[in-house]
Amino acid sequence: MTPFSPQKKLTVAAHGESRLIQEIRKWLGDASPASPFGIGDDCAVIPPTRRHQLVTTDPVIYGRHFDQTIPARSVGAKLLKRNLSDIAAMGGRPVAAVVSLAMAPETSLAWLRGFYLGLGATARQYHVKIVGGDITQGPRGFFGAFLTLHGESSGRRVITRTGARSGDVILVTNRLGGSLLGHHHRFTPRLAEGAWLARRDEVRAMMDVSDGLAKDLDALTSDGLAAALCEPAIPVSPAAKRAAARSGRSPLAHALGDGEDYELLIVVRSRADLKRLTNDWRRRFPQVPLVPIGKFVPRNKLPSGALDLSLYRGYEHLR
Repeated sequence: MTPFSPQKKLTVAAHGESRLIQEIRKWLGDASPASPFGIGDDCAVIPPTRRHQLVTTDPVIYGRHFDQTIPARSVGAKLLKRNLSDIAAMGGRPVAAVVSLAMAPETSLAWLRGFYLGLGATARQYHVKIVGGDITQGPRGFFGAFLTLHGESSGRRVITRTGARSGDVILVTNRLGGSLLGHHHRFTPRLAEGAWLARRDEVRAMMDVSDGLAKDLDALTSDGLAAALCEPAIPVSPAAKRAAARSGRSPLAHALGDGEDYELLIVVRSRADLKRLTNDWRRRFPQVPLVPIGKFVPRNKLPSGALDLSLYRGYEHLR
């Protein structure tokens, strides 16, 4: 089902902005608190905290992040979950979000209701309050939702992408690839896992895999270093193997380049007790594998058997 309707009486144009905002409040229910801590004022009020503040933003746009095959509820859920994944990657916890819409006048009310019901259900699941946003008219055939998520550190420190050193071990959660077969909107943001990792002194850096492992590794790689990955260690998902049967590309290519895995990519200090870390992880998260896939080495000392990442490409925006 597309976000649009050919019948004007069934579209947002028949409602108008003020009435539509009233409907959005109903659709969100208790996921949106009363003003001034929710929808109603020019700015929302977020209670102060002594922890590090985190802010991230990501959209979902029709034709780019979803199409008519994805249910409206799943689109609303994906909008919040892809932002939650960014908070998870820094070991934080989410607090509140604002959502802005740019949509064509022919946007279907029924579709938009489903979108907000999915957003609200996900917000309640992860204890996020929807506290405001904006609505503006977009061109014909356009729907874009833009969410800014505020969070805070879950403990004494925030994990960033920087700081990898030679000898540090690279790990990833779960399995990778084949996201277009459904994972791109059915994934679970690794909030509990990220917060747990942020409390471990062994963890030096972390991010989530959104554009594909082959591309995202660049953001973790310090100057003068290279990622030496062991090809057999890469956790290839069953979906990547199914995608390979359709595309003619290798399962590994899908695992390294499909993107929208939303798994955690972790750098652990070279002198850490890796066995202890993985054993502790297994006891805490028995359903989510934590897989060592390689290590960082000096750029001029890349082992001969290391995976040649230049042969693979992740998702490139604006290309």
